[in-house]
Amino acid sequence: MAKKSLISKRESSKKEKLPKKEKTAKSSAVAFDAKDLARKAALEQAEKKDQVGGFFSVDFDDDNRVATYLFEANLAGYKGWRWCITIAKVDVDAQPTICDVVVLPGPDALRAPEWIPYRDRILPGDVGVGDIVPSTVDDTRLVPGQQALPQDEDLDTAMAIELGLGRARVLSIEGRDQAAKRWYEGERGPNAPVAQSAPKPCHSCGFFIPIAGSLRATFGVCANAISPDDARVVSVDHGCGAHSEATFTEPVLN
Repeated sequence: MAKKSLISKRESSKKEKLPKKEKTAKSSAVAFDAKDLARKAALEQAEKKDQVGGFFSVDFDDDNRVATYLFEANLAGYKGWRWCITIAKVDVDAQPTICDVVVLPGPDALRAPEWIPYRDRILPGDVGVGDIVPSTVDDTRLVPGQQALPQDEDLDTAMAIELGLGRARVLSIEGRDQAAKRWYEGERGPNAPVAQSAPKPCHSCGFFIPIAGSLRATFGVCANAISPDDARVVSVDHGCGAHSEATFTEPVLN
């Protein structure tokens, strides 16, 4: 009796675990033809009749209740765009109803370039006399002044905060890295043609003034009036032909 009851329990549990057949809803509605209605709707929205071109395609939803008609849009400046008219029919006896009329781009449509924020469009040389470029609060190149590195500020950080002195914002690590990379890979870095042909690097030049702060070990300012880099930030391994030690020996006359 124990075996029979155990078997009956197993069989009943198997029956409970059998997957149930999913019910699939199949619509009996037949796809309707409302192309003329769709064209009429597009003509009502267009300013001129010739702006609505030839029929392109029609797509129905799974239930054949909603149809989307596409017509060529002959609009100036909208090459490859299409009139898109959505029409619905709630049941077999109902009349087709216009839901929406818009103009949408096709796969090869002419579109405006992706919008770029104004602050990302400014390039070196764009700022002229009298121009003001306001900074943003979320600029990742800057951090609050209290986060300044002590070696980059004249005042002690704690004293500057207590007295309310110092700058409101200073360079962040990201801003510092961006500047260093830009300077080092630019025209006043070690890979510039003038540096490649220089007799000696800038760090050994008497006209080289190291800058203060965390970038001191990598950059300085040129103070040679005849150098092409005078008054500019140069890397320590930059160089030019106006090096202070690029002397020549006068010929000895017999």
